[in-house]
Amino acid sequence: MYLVVIGWLYVVLMMAVAEASNTTGTVLGAIVTFFLYGLMPVALVVYLMRTPQRRKEIKARAAAEHAVRRQALASGEVDAGGHAPGAAEADGIAPVRKEP
Repeated sequence: MYLVVIGWLYVVLMMAVAEASNTTGTVLGAIVTFFLYGLMPVALVVYLMRTPQRRKEIKARAAAEHAVRRQALASGEVDAGGHAPGAAEADGIAPVRKEP
């Protein structure tokens, strides 16, 4: 996919050079040509083509975090709230209780 992107950017760069070097062309026209025919469409296409890959990466990252949490819960390193067991008592903070 990136080979096509590089090829298209090369073609658009040559179009921009032709625009700038033409007797009736301008450098501003060359810049506009490069951005409107080259960078903006290529950026949009690459963004859209990478969407499935980004989704897979996000799901894989979430699954890895979930597996780490599940392993920590199974080993007893943390409680269900995500804190180490007895952490409040170790800091000298008494648990809050309702008065009878």
